[in-house]
Amino acid sequence: MANHTRPLSPHLQVYRWQLTMVLSITHRATGLVLSAALVPLVGWLLAAATGPEAFATANAILASVPGQLMLAAVSFAFYYHLCNGIRHLVWDAGWWLDIPEVYASGWSVVAAAIVLTVLTWAAIWGLLGGAS
Repeated sequence: MANHTRPLSPHLQVYRWQLTMVLSITHRATGLVLSAALVPLVGWLLAAATGPEAFATANAILASVPGQLMLAAVSFAFYYHLCNGIRHLVWDAGWWLDIPEVYASGWSVVAAAIVLTVLTWAAIWGLLGGAS
């Protein structure tokens, strides 16, 4: 009796993608990335506790190009998740709930995450002109 040609509830195929949807999905994805990043973090800490050879090996892995890309991705995920979490706290306070403010704060979160990630890696690579 039921019509099985349509979904039972609204689905991603039905909705037109918009910034708020993408930011929400990205917030969840960065939370998963941060959770998964705990595994190499614990491995690095275990290597540090094991001894200098294991620690040197772990540092060599993290200093490799794939290791640096992973760390850069994790740092972006951290900053995005942090900034978007702050945005949600602002919403919980009842601010920035009008559509133009929602979009402006959303783009601000993306920009802040990119800028903070670039600044972090510039500082790590010594590109900020600090003491030599």
